Amino acid sequence: MEKHYYNVNVNWSNDRKGNLCSPEINQFNTENKCIEVATPPEFPKGMPGIWSPEHLFTAAVNSCLMTTFLSIAENSKLEFTSFNCKSKGVLEQVEGKFMMSEIILEPTVTITDEKDRERAERVLQKSETACLISNSIISKITMNSKINIQ
Repeated sequence: MEKHYYNVNVNWSNDRKGNLCSPEINQFNTENKCIEVATPPEFPKGMPGIWSPEHLFTAAVNSCLMTTFLSIAENSKLEFTSFNCKSKGVLEQVEGKFMMSEIILEPTVTITDEKDRERAERVLQKSETACLISNSIISKITMNSKINIQ
């Protein structure tokens, strides 16, 4: 596979806030698809209610798990009726530096037949192992999955 590039630009607006945009996303949409980002409120002059780099980092791992799951589930012919995943990023100071030390993922997959439970669990495990974002970071990834039968 050849290299792929994903362009993201940030422009400071005021205080500890800016706008995050991607020319690849904006070229396909007529409305502005930029995301307002800011320092989180836990830091000096941080702003509540706005996406932070810490939220985006956690979201990258979570959304990668979902898209990887969807691909592997399709290839495995796993029938499911829903997928959702709660996630929590842990920010702490390690050896004098702030870092996202852990991402806790709590995916829930709903299937219609008990016979698919083991396959759903395997697909989730493969998805966590194959997620390219998780494989690109040093944070610990913890996954606590749940399979529901509808």
